[in-house]
Amino acid sequence: MVRIRNLHFGYSKKHPLFQALNLSLDRGHIYGLLGKNGAGKTTLLKNIVGLAFPWQGTCLIDEQPAAARKPAVLEDLFFLPEEVYAPALTAEQFVAHTAGFYPRFSTEQLYEYLEELEVPRGQKLNKFSHGQQKKFMIAFALAANTGLLVLDEPTNGLDIPSKVQFRKILASALSEERCMVISTHQVRDLESLIDTVVVVHNREIVLNHDIDQLAERLTFARGAAAEAPGAFYQGASVGGPVAIRPNEAGAYSRVDLELLFNALTSGDATALHTYLNQPRHESVQ
Repeated sequence: MVRIRNLHFGYSKKHPLFQALNLSLDRGHIYGLLGKNGAGKTTLLKNIVGLAFPWQGTCLIDEQPAAARKPAVLEDLFFLPEEVYAPALTAEQFVAHTAGFYPRFSTEQLYEYLEELEVPRGQKLNKFSHGQQKKFMIAFALAANTGLLVLDEPTNGLDIPSKVQFRKILASALSEERCMVISTHQVRDLESLIDTVVVVHNREIVLNHDIDQLAERLTFARGAAAEAPGAFYQGASVGGPVAIRPNEAGAYSRVDLELLFNALTSGDATALHTYLNQPRHESVQ
């Protein structure tokens, strides 16, 4: 659905943010986009949805240039930025003004999501708290039923119960026809939700892997098991030592996204990259 090829982009010619970046995103997946502050997560999302313009290379949505902002592309695309704008309208008024841009918008679904998220319908949106405004816009974004849904830091401003409901309704809204991309720096908010993790670091995509594939290839060890030699990465946590090593036994290991992110962005991750990008039957020397 989304194809980025040889993307070069930056806000200053002296300091390019992305150079020769490549990325493919397909329908039927929930992608978690991870990166340090300043790594360019939001900028990458803006390139994907056509709100930023590449110096070189292409960003296509269903083979159409995202930056062209064609109506046929826009009606199948919803981008929710981190900071939302809430006008002085009720939910019903907002729907009347905005829903017509999305041919598959479902008012019934919107009100179901609002009920699950405990957002009132009669009050004007600009009178809501920041968290309530965010929940309303998340509900609207899901009810638009676009093929591409891009959310930038959607859990910022949500309390713990709301984050639980967010994960629940987002998972229920995924279908084979939808591609969802979620950017976050709160890794644990996405652990139970995403099926593919994308990590941007040092102006590159350093990881774009299915969670199940990572569980098959890697073991996330803790305690005494983490201190054995041969690990790609070793660190410390409140509960003791932690490590990532090859899954030589073939047993399923729950993917620790926070630990994996630290490994990919701290120090030398060359051996880990090499291992993950080679065929399954090969081994690391």
